[in-house]
Amino acid sequence: MQANGVALDDSRVQELAAKATFRDYMSIMKWGITIANLLATFAGMWVASHGHPSPLALLFTLVGTALVVAGGAALNNYYDRDIDQLMDRTKHKRAVAQGKVAPGAALAIGLSMSAVGLGVLYFFIDWQAAACAFVGLFVYSYLYTVWFKRHTTLNTVLGGVSGAMPPLIGWAAGSGGSLGLGAWALFFTFFLWQPPHFLPLAMKKTEDYRAAGIPMLPVVRGFRETKRQIVIYTAAMVPVSLMLTTLHYEGWIYFVVMAVLGLIFLVQAIRGLFVPADEDLVWANKVFRFSLVYLMALCIVLVVSVSIF
Repeated sequence: MQANGVALDDSRVQELAAKATFRDYMSIMKWGITIANLLATFAGMWVASHGHPSPLALLFTLVGTALVVAGGAALNNYYDRDIDQLMDRTKHKRAVAQGKVAPGAALAIGLSMSAVGLGVLYFFIDWQAAACAFVGLFVYSYLYTVWFKRHTTLNTVLGGVSGAMPPLIGWAAGSGGSLGLGAWALFFTFFLWQPPHFLPLAMKKTEDYRAAGIPMLPVVRGFRETKRQIVIYTAAMVPVSLMLTTLHYEGWIYFVVMAVLGLIFLVQAIRGLFVPADEDLVWANKVFRFSLVYLMALCIVLVVSVSIF
């Protein structure tokens, strides 16, 4: 094994793992990402229940989802430890790649948390919520981590299925297991949001991905094609996001706010086609940051608008 580019023998790995702190173990669960997924789960459940979710069901849904998402993150840390050691953005931050957390421990934590989370959703909520969580886990921790990420430029798009599952988990929990048109409108809004969020990040970290041999779109096809696809996915996301109003799940507050933010997002994406090459990364950083604002606003307005509506 290597850490920070230096080969480690098994005894050295064991020595480092013995010194691992609670914080090291917590870090492999990517709690920042987990919390973001919980916000999406909460929003989906709130809309599906028309603003009146059962407090106990809400608790079990969030706990179960948190365990599944955190477990999937641990599994990702376990499998990606080889390429994490090659990228500047991860080799100093990922505890498994650094040798601080033993790979076997990360695998055990990931499998255990995932299994418990799925059990919570299955036994305390419904099988539909558990099924959505399982699909998200399977796509992220196996299909994306093992296959898509390392073999195709469509990795971000195909892996986006897992990122769009949390609101679907919440919807299933809040609707008693019904996944109608509103649920899928929300799913595809989150699904289409993924490429305009992750592709600008991939542009910023192109050399990292190139060093690790990961076929991210900007590495294989270049910035021009990457920017074109960001525009395509953003343009598709805007009308899909507004369908929740046309389907009568959300009111006009949601429609107006998301239409304005969506158009701003789209204008920023289109600007990328015209910025000089030496400003590509500045533009990518702005789009990446705005994508986070858009996602947070989406989760908030989903809750606020349906409460008023």
